[in-house]
Amino acid sequence: MESSVSIEMAKHVLLSFGIILAAGSFSGLLAQKARVPDVVIFLLVGMLLGPEAAGLVNIRAESALNQIILIFGSCYILFDGGATLRLRVLKEVWITIVVIATVGVLIMTAVTGIVAFYVLKVPFIIALLLGATIASTDPATLVPIFKQVKIKDRVSQTVMSESAFNDAMGAIVTFAVLAVAMGSGEFSVSSALVDLLKQSFLGILAGGVLGYIAAFLIAHEKYNFLSEYAPVVTLMAVIGAYLGADGLQASGFMAVFVFGIVLGNKDSFGFRMENGEEEKLEEYVLTTAFIMRMFIFMLLGSQVDFKLMNQYLAGGVVIVTVFMLIARPLTVFVCALPDRRAKWGLNELLFMCWTRETGVIPAALAGLLIGLKAPGSQMIASVTFIAILMTILIQATTTKWLAGRLGLLIED
Repeated sequence: MESSVSIEMAKHVLLSFGIILAAGSFSGLLAQKARVPDVVIFLLVGMLLGPEAAGLVNIRAESALNQIILIFGSCYILFDGGATLRLRVLKEVWITIVVIATVGVLIMTAVTGIVAFYVLKVPFIIALLLGATIASTDPATLVPIFKQVKIKDRVSQTVMSESAFNDAMGAIVTFAVLAVAMGSGEFSVSSALVDLLKQSFLGILAGGVLGYIAAFLIAHEKYNFLSEYAPVVTLMAVIGAYLGADGLQASGFMAVFVFGIVLGNKDSFGFRMENGEEEKLEEYVLTTAFIMRMFIFMLLGSQVDFKLMNQYLAGGVVIVTVFMLIARPLTVFVCALPDRRAKWGLNELLFMCWTRETGVIPAALAGLLIGLKAPGSQMIASVTFIAILMTILIQATTTKWLAGRLGLLIED
């Protein structure tokens, strides 16, 4: 009996995967024709396919399968994003990235928490927990957008790097506030700072070491005996970077992103692949990242709880509107404007103010809060999904238009 149940479950998963792949392929084509980022269409189609609508895809958010897809998919998209960054650009804007990924998260948390306190009439610590949950930007959303919409290098790479580096800060602040909300601890600035530095250092170290090893094995002049298996090496290294950093209690996402940066800049370390092998690897990474994007956002859309979201819809829309139009611009100008090294122009700052989609990382944090039965977790999950829908549907679809208006678009 157990084996038959397992077989039926396996068939259900295979059917769901087939539906996602079929619907995702047509959605990608539609997004291309409509000239909008494909994550927008994936999210909308996922909502239509989910149990709240057609009921064709029903993979629960708390299931191990869903978590595997979210973790690995986000990791691979991050790796792909890191591989597109160039060290010469990062050297110019690293101060802005560090400040906006740390101090910026605190500003977003504080402003959003204050607004939620007055709008939702919840205890301030719960409002602050909501602010911390949605404060970090989402690399799984932003990396694909900048892959499809060609923006001036230093702007796109700053926003992508911020989204990769601020997940550690977002998680630290969220769980620090949670400890206070549940009466199990007090927030300590010094301990939070030490924890952030530890997570960042170990994550960068793990990603850097694995990136160098992978580049050595696939692109060294003498010892590149795995050059033909470069795609498999990237898969192993992405998983190894995430799990290795996580085992060291560091940021796995940061490790994967740094791994991508090192491998993408392998020429700087004296490693060079043959043209045929390089093209094969790039094609594989591009295809795999597309599939991961498809699964992540269609599943995310299918898991939207419309009844729960409707309960906090009015207040959530107000909070997210302030979040987008006040909290984010304040964060960008406070964190980036003083960076004299980068010398940001007003058009660049305005673009960064608008581009900060919410997605997988905040959704994962909201899911963890529900699992921990944190106070206000249902409300936080609802507002988080409102933030995901509003930022992706409004900001992602207008990215190309705004970049064109601000003179930041690179025409093909």
